[in-house]
Amino acid sequence: MSKAFRAVIAYDGTAYYGFQRQREGQPTIQSELERVLHLIVREPVTIVGAGRTDRGVHALGQVITFNIFWQHGENALLRALNANLPEDIAVLQLEAWFPACGWEPTFHPRYDARRRTYEYQILNVAVRNPLDRNRSWHIRQSLDMELMNKAAKALVGVQDFATFGQPPKGTNTVREVFVAEWVRHHERLTFLIQANAFLQRMVRSVVGSLKMVGVGDWSVADFVAALQACDRSRSAMVAPAHGLYLVSVEY
Repeated sequence: MSKAFRAVIAYDGTAYYGFQRQREGQPTIQSELERVLHLIVREPVTIVGAGRTDRGVHALGQVITFNIFWQHGENALLRALNANLPEDIAVLQLEAWFPACGWEPTFHPRYDARRRTYEYQILNVAVRNPLDRNRSWHIRQSLDMELMNKAAKALVGVQDFATFGQPPKGTNTVREVFVAEWVRHHERLTFLIQANAFLQRMVRSVVGSLKMVGVGDWSVADFVAALQACDRSRSAMVAPAHGLYLVSVEY
């Protein structure tokens, strides 16, 4: 009998062309997971993910689902997956949550998500740390976190985020942001943002614009005006992908 499995995975996105399957020859998180599942169950498997992270973006709590014929326990499958996956991808949790019984379960990891949480990491020091080169955005200039947090408060609520991203086909650019704040721990700044959904490149565009506030090139009012303009050209640079982490997905 086919079983539907739900799993939470983590990955270092450095070596991958994003989460979603691309053309042959371009490694992605989805294609690597499907390759390993095919190896284990000896038949093609398609997985579905909660978030289509871009090239170089990392995840601590991506959610995926897939259907397979599996006669052993959940722990056996978890061990088999982690034994065959490369070291930059790991399955953290796995459960058989619904017996397919010849028809598809209704749960969808992307469309049924109520909240998604991302973090963006900035290393704010004069000299770069080579060990952090694929983990955070190195910014030499001093950043005013107080001003960045004042600007970030404007993001909270239901509003049009067209300035900061592109929507999927058939949807609009209105989203609800629940949390948007910066936290400093020594030389490391972490931006935490939680929303019901995100536009393509939204978090990285927001971070790039908040960086402009932090270095003094924009005022808080400039940031708010850019947000309210609902004009993609009003965004500052898109922050590098390697500082972004998908932290969790809530249902």
